[in-house]
Amino acid sequence: MHSVYPQISKIGLGCVTFGREIDKKASFAMMDHGFEQGIRFFDTAAAYGAGASERIVGEWLTANRAVAGSIVVATKILPPFTLENINASVALSLKHLKTDSIDLLYLHSWDPTAEAVASLKLMSDLVEDGKLRFLGASNFTAAQIRHALRLQMDHGFTRFGFVQNNQNLAVSDINEEFREVCSAHDIRIVTYSPLGAGFLTGKHQQRVQPGSRFAMVPGHQDIYFQETAIRRFARLQQFAALEGRTTTELALIWALHQPGVTSVLVSGRVPGHIDQAFAALRADAPELLDKMELIEKYLAGQEKKT
Repeated sequence: MHSVYPQISKIGLGCVTFGREIDKKASFAMMDHGFEQGIRFFDTAAAYGAGASERIVGEWLTANRAVAGSIVVATKILPPFTLENINASVALSLKHLKTDSIDLLYLHSWDPTAEAVASLKLMSDLVEDGKLRFLGASNFTAAQIRHALRLQMDHGFTRFGFVQNNQNLAVSDINEEFREVCSAHDIRIVTYSPLGAGFLTGKHQQRVQPGSRFAMVPGHQDIYFQETAIRRFARLQQFAALEGRTTTELALIWALHQPGVTSVLVSGRVPGHIDQAFAALRADAPELLDKMELIEKYLAGQEKKT
């Protein structure tokens, strides 16, 4: 059984840009502003900036010891999830974050080794030893989550309490089956990329902007520069024009008001990117969301015909 889940803010700070798209000073400004606005959930990963993001978060926490205890920090380790790699990855993340215990550790993506009983046992043991508080899985399907949970429960291991997947108006890795699995097992859903790594802002329509995430991580282009996502963005543009809003506003409003989602990660380069997310969270727009739901249903119907 899980102990009491940590309380995490509805908006979480995605630290993917730290040490990669922005330097330490700009990253500190993001964390300072996020904390001032009420963010109590920072999300990083060993892969972000080849460890630079974790190190910057760790330095900020050290410099802000008076408040560090009120923040839940999540990080992720990459596959393969062998015993050797888990131990080495956890040790390195602890060092980077300058802590004795990681609040939440995700497996960054599914891999067959995520279903190895010995690996699941080791992660459970790390929780028992106090090096980890909670476990999670990122970028898993509903079937993969269900299978891993079954193994954890059959062996009496600490099980996943959090999942983190991509979710936005263009591309979503969360469906009804996924929600049902999480609801049945009391798993908290965290989503990321509410703006589709900038795709839903429209800034990449003519060409990929130099220095952007699409430029720095070309793999993102394959996810978004495809027929379904482009068609969905075009429909969002039409709706935004009718409503007198920007596509950025509408995309954030949609992501932050999805049912069953505990926290939405917002990243960026300047504090204003955090502010626009809070503005979307405050938006009292039930009619707007109803219209957007109709658009989703329309698009889903069109996609089934093609």
